[in-house]
Amino acid sequence: MKIFEDRETDRRFGRMQWRMLFATMIGYTLFYFMRKNFSFAMPGLQQDCGVSKSMLGNFLFWGGIVYGLSKFVNGIVGDRVNPKKMLCFGLLACTLVNVAFGFAPRIAALFGAAGGPQPSASASGTAALAWTFGILLVLNQFFQGTGFPPCAKLIAFWIPPKELATKMSVWNTSHSIGGGLVAKICGVIMGLGVIGSANQGVGMWRWCFWAMAILGGLGLLLMVLWLPGTPKDEGLPDLPGTEADGLGKRHGTLDDGVARYNSTGSSAMKMVFLNPVIWMLGFINFTINATRALVADWGPTMLQEAKGLAPGETGTVIMLFEFAGIAGMLFAGWATDRFFGGRAPRLSVFLMALTAALFAAFWFLPAGIGGAAALCAGGFCLYGPQALTGVTATNLATKRHAGTAIGFISLFSYAGVSVAGKVCGDLAQSSGGWRLPLLVMVAVAAAGALLFACLWQARSHAYAEQ
Repeated sequence: MKIFEDRETDRRFGRMQWRMLFATMIGYTLFYFMRKNFSFAMPGLQQDCGVSKSMLGNFLFWGGIVYGLSKFVNGIVGDRVNPKKMLCFGLLACTLVNVAFGFAPRIAALFGAAGGPQPSASASGTAALAWTFGILLVLNQFFQGTGFPPCAKLIAFWIPPKELATKMSVWNTSHSIGGGLVAKICGVIMGLGVIGSANQGVGMWRWCFWAMAILGGLGLLLMVLWLPGTPKDEGLPDLPGTEADGLGKRHGTLDDGVARYNSTGSSAMKMVFLNPVIWMLGFINFTINATRALVADWGPTMLQEAKGLAPGETGTVIMLFEFAGIAGMLFAGWATDRFFGGRAPRLSVFLMALTAALFAAFWFLPAGIGGAAALCAGGFCLYGPQALTGVTATNLATKRHAGTAIGFISLFSYAGVSVAGKVCGDLAQSSGGWRLPLLVMVAVAAAGALLFACLWQARSHAYAEQ
């Protein structure tokens, strides 16, 4: 698609646009590497360090709460700082925290809370180590919240509105690419020995953090050298027509040349905070992310304990689950525009209902290809609605308030992750198995389908109300 009349400007802009898209995809994938690795280290933390499922559930609960708040707050901050610097700072902070994760036993001992070099050997040492892991997880989740805002900001400045849906769906695959690759890498790491025995598997959970930190450090260097800033930072003009809905000309710019919105509080209240559809999307996001957390956070443990899979096999299954989600996101975006006139909730009703049915089938099918196929098909169905809630919120809040709307519904998203992380851990611990946690998540997915059905008559966008 031609954007500028000048051929050289158009050619350079197009080249930088794709460079920005792929660079931010790599950057956000690296954030995922250093967030989702914790799930694969959890079996090792239980067996090697004596950390219980209830403790891990508490970590996931508070970590999810902090991540949701961080994403909301940093979304506001992200409109006022240089996006490239923000993304690089976040990668650096997450890399350092992941290095610290691997040294958690030594850190616990260093602060005198444990009685020796092996803090996990006593009850007080286990508690100290648990606190160390919990604090590091909260820190990591806070810095993880600096990943999405600069990516979203750069995408908005480089991609024209007419191409945004297609290219944003491509960018969204970075979530599943990161989740899938980290599943395989950490699954292999954890499968190098038998955890809890005299073999080399003891302590391999450390390398789930250190290996991702090494990749994060290399990625940070790539971002510094390769990630472009805004078009003005690169000596290029802004996208034509972006001033039409409140950018630049109407309200001025920041010192770094990045255009900003100066929307009134009453307008934001009307379009976002007092909009019942946005609230409904928030509740829906709770159900989607709670369901997803069962696999994303507890999947490695559940597959090993309930289905008897080896660590390497669990990594393969979860990688395929995430990659199926990539196909699901691309399909959902295409089908929404092609068959539903941009009304994403209508397609999402069917996809969430199928998710509930497939997760139930996963439990009742025996371990092997059948159960894995049902779980992966559930990932295909689940990730479509996850991507479409952001699209719906953007269209209904309009571009003027899209950042606020997405940040707002993200609070519900990670409340879902937090609650599911704690509830699943507590239920698995108390019931001695994974049947009850899985059935609860099946019910949550079915509730998501019902909530989507309530939005059947929702409009495809609300730009006429700006």
